[in-house]
Amino acid sequence: MLNYILLQVAETGAEGQNQWSFWIMMIAIFVVMWLFMIRPQQKKQKELQKQREAMQRGDKVITAGGIHGEIKEVKDNYFVISIAKDVHIRVDKASVYAMEEPDSAKKDDKKEDK
Repeated sequence: MLNYILLQVAETGAEGQNQWSFWIMMIAIFVVMWLFMIRPQQKKQKELQKQREAMQRGDKVITAGGIHGEIKEVKDNYFVISIAKDVHIRVDKASVYAMEEPDSAKKDDKKEDK
């Protein structure tokens, strides 16, 4: 890629317009990459951070390692999670995700409400 850029700059010594079109194309590629790759990932990270900040005692969670449990304590940088009777583990907040209910459980809840 660097070789291509250097060749373009060397070849366009007399052709100023060709050089401008090259740089406009490079900027356009960067903008497209930012719009379709970087920006959506940043949005997902912000949503995940908000979710973690909203977690409280009693919420069901799953760790990055696949351990299912319930939050017993919330501290600044970690959660204490109960995974069985009298079995508690301390897990960093960055490796905990909210457990979503399966679709069938949501449907059952709706049926009971009626």
